[in-house]
This record gives sequence, C-alpha cells and structure tokens, in this order.
Amino acid sequence: MRFAALGDSLTEGLGDPAPGGGWRGWAALLAAAAGPHPDEPVEFVNLSRSGALAADVADEQLPAARRARPHLVSVVVGGNDTLRDSFDIHRVAEALDRTIGALRADGAVVLTACLPDPGRMLGLPSALARPLGRRMRAVNTVVHALSQRHEAVHVELSDHTWVADRRAWSVDRLHPSELGHRLLAREFHGALRARSIATGAPPSLELDGVAPSRAASAWWMATRGTRWIADRCTDLLPGLVALAALEWRHRLKGTGHLLEDRDRRATLAALTAVSRGPAPAHLPHPSTT
Repeated sequence: MRFAALGDSLTEGLGDPAPGGGWRGWAALLAAAAGPHPDEPVEFVNLSRSGALAADVADEQLPAARRARPHLVSVVVGGNDTLRDSFDIHRVAEALDRTIGALRADGAVVLTACLPDPGRMLGLPSALARPLGRRMRAVNTVVHALSQRHEAVHVELSDHTWVADRRAWSVDRLHPSELGHRLLAREFHGALRARSIATGAPPSLELDGVAPSRAASAWWMATRGTRWIADRCTDLLPGLVALAALEWRHRLKGTGHLLEDRDRRATLAALTAVSRGPAPAHLPHPSTT
C-alpha cells in the first residue's frame, strides 16, 4: 500500500509538531491507519509544500507522485490561492482537474476536501472577510464538482462542527492544532472505511503534545505572526483593499447579490472550461452566507 500526500502547509503538517522535530500532520496520522489490513504497513511519501498553490501541485508535485505509483493520493489545496491577489478560479479549476484526473487515470484512489473560509478563521472585518469567503466557496465548489466527476473520496470540512472549536486550531488560526490534525485524519479514515478501503481502527485522538495556550498565541503573533502578515500584505493587501471598497459600495447600494452572481458565473465558466460538456445547472456545493 503506497500513499502520497499532495498539497500545501495543511498537508505538510504545520501546527502538529512531530515528537522528533519537524511536522507530522493529518496525512502521516492517516497513513498509519489507512491500510486495507490493520497489520499491513503503508509506504508514505509527503510531497506537500508550504505556500503551494493549485498550479504548483499540478506542475511540481503531480509528476513526483505519479513516479511513486501510489494506490492512495490526497489532493488538498486551494487555501493559498484565495490569499493571493492573482486569484483566478479558472486557473485553480484547470490545475485541480489536471491533477485529480491524471491520478485517477493511473488507477489511484484520490482524497479531496472542501476547506474552511480563511477570512472567518482569521476573524477579519466583514468587508475583508466576504470577498475571501466568496473565493473559498468558489474553490470548494470546484473541488466538490471535480470530486464527483472523477469519483474521488471527498470530505466536507468547510462547515464541519469541529471547525468552530478553538482547540482544533494552532496559534496562527489558519492551521490545525494537533487535535485538529487528528480530527481531520479521522474524517478521511471514516470516508475510506465507507469505501471499504481502510479497515483498521481510526487515528487516535489522544494528544502527544500540549494544546496551544492564549500566551502561545500572543507570542506567535508578536514574533512569527507579524512576518506572516507582512508577507501576505505585500501580495494580497492592495487587491484586498480594492475588493473591500467594492464590497462597501455594493453594500451601500443594496446590490451585494450582484457580486455573488458574478462569482457564481465565473465558477460555472471555470467548470465548463475543464469539462467536455456544460457545467451543471445547479452547483453541487451549496453557497452559504
């Protein structure tokens, strides 16, 4: 049994320090319990990279994964795309379709997931959070539709109950804590068990480390957090300010629904572009407010 993990810092394991140093994360926890038999070892390779975009996964990680000839592959990416000024749902859809389609053509079982809204997780003001929320819904809609098209094993995380549990998130409020990674591993394990792919016990919820405290959160923000925010502001802030200004203008006019309709049409067009036929009349992932 060979398992390859593709994606960004979420799959790399940020927020879940490994006992021997570095990061562990949900994919490594899942690998220990993902075999078809409880006593069968799983050969695991983690190809994910912090900061990776959907196009990076398709261009860099996909070829390495195909060379490894895995039986099981996770493709969880898209959050970083929403935090870039250059966000384009068409490019995200093309990269995801290329990645998932190639892996399924190789005969691998592919794991996918819809992700929580980063603006909500960061607690941004509504004028800033709404544009990011629409971007994340667009990505999730594409992931959901492509998962159905390619018959991937899909896990819905965007509105899962534990997403609102502060204990499940690390000090940066963007990456899961050890508990969050363990919960995510169990969600994927449950989906694999439903397909009779994994038969062993799910990953344990017993923690190896200490849950992040408020003091640790403040220390992270004072040291590493400010650098992270500065890096993101360099790329995202000019565009996000423009998005926020547009948001306010539509809100004052009572025409916010026009922005929703615009993004919905763009998502449908992106799905149409990567399919042989027209996109579905009703998007498979519900839009939420």
